[in-house]
Amino acid sequence: MTKSISRRTFVKAAALSSLAAKTWWAEAKIAKMPDSRLLFVGTQTGPSSKGIYAFQWDSAKGELKELGLAVESSNPTFIALAPDGKRLYAANEIDSYEGAKSGAVSGFTIDRAAAKLTLINTVSATGAGTCHVSLNRTGQALLCANYSGGSAASFHIDEAGKLSQAVSQFHYEGHGPVADRQASPHAHRATVTPDNRYVLINDLGLDCIHIYHFDAATAKLTPSDPPQWTAKPGSGPRALRFHPNGKWAYCANELTSTVDVLAWDGKSGTLTSLQHEDLLPKTFHGNHAASEIVIDSSGRYAYAAVRFWDHIVAFSIDPATGRLSLIGATSCGGEVPRHITLDPTEQWLLVANQSSDNIAVIKRDAETGKLAETGSSLPLVKPQCLVFA
Repeated sequence: MTKSISRRTFVKAAALSSLAAKTWWAEAKIAKMPDSRLLFVGTQTGPSSKGIYAFQWDSAKGELKELGLAVESSNPTFIALAPDGKRLYAANEIDSYEGAKSGAVSGFTIDRAAAKLTLINTVSATGAGTCHVSLNRTGQALLCANYSGGSAASFHIDEAGKLSQAVSQFHYEGHGPVADRQASPHAHRATVTPDNRYVLINDLGLDCIHIYHFDAATAKLTPSDPPQWTAKPGSGPRALRFHPNGKWAYCANELTSTVDVLAWDGKSGTLTSLQHEDLLPKTFHGNHAASEIVIDSSGRYAYAAVRFWDHIVAFSIDPATGRLSLIGATSCGGEVPRHITLDPTEQWLLVANQSSDNIAVIKRDAETGKLAETGSSLPLVKPQCLVFA
């Protein structure tokens, strides 16, 4: 009997030792390089892509190493990190969920050591084609935009990270002047203002940005007065980024491949046009579609991606007025740049190239704002969104 117990004890101890070794090795995979970070990538799913993938990022070398599938998820084309860095949320860009004509939004906990995600819950987005999610500054609420559903919604998040059913939902009506692209509303971006008091919804189909009062405690949205900012007809407002000072916002217009520089008044809840800037050279006459814009943490430089022309356009930002001045354009390192982001050191710009199935890494000069002409690349099927954890 004593011998049998001793053997079981030995086996159990060996198993625990093995588990500890595996945990140590998983943590070592992430932490072994001095400037290592986790990068999560949302994809357009299909036969060769199953959800959200994890990568190890070496900022010293500007290199990515694939760590594998973090979690299976249906068409997680946009992802967002919670402010505390413990959870990740995804827009599931689908047209049917639980028998209804709707997309979905999902929440996940992050296991950094294993580079894995675990589902918390999934709820209806109350509209089809959910293409964007964002969180408010405290992580108490999630906002989503539904492209084909022409709608937007808000959700409360509890302490465990669980999403409520929709607290507020708005379904838009109308059309724009571009018949084949603006036959109906197309909500494309949901942005919480820096003061955490308003939510802005870019509507590509209606050429406007809807403006809402936002209650962070409940996630409730209430239409503001005036209820929107109106873009030039046929522009198709798609992406929106705030300057670090919170006074200016930069709106990338998909249909005309332009950027609107807007002044934000947090007291009145209004946007005012300051500048309308072309992203394309006058010599280019082919197909084009602006997709994303990012701003560095210093507020000195902005970068915009244009699909089909397949370039990243760099601008300097006037510190007094917020206006843009062109620096130059650089190849995106692939085809159809769906999303771009700066790495945590801001020495590199990463590009999710949808049609060429790769993530391109482009060197950035933080002093001049210039981008290198060439960079490294890593294959991944249909990358859609890049988020550093």
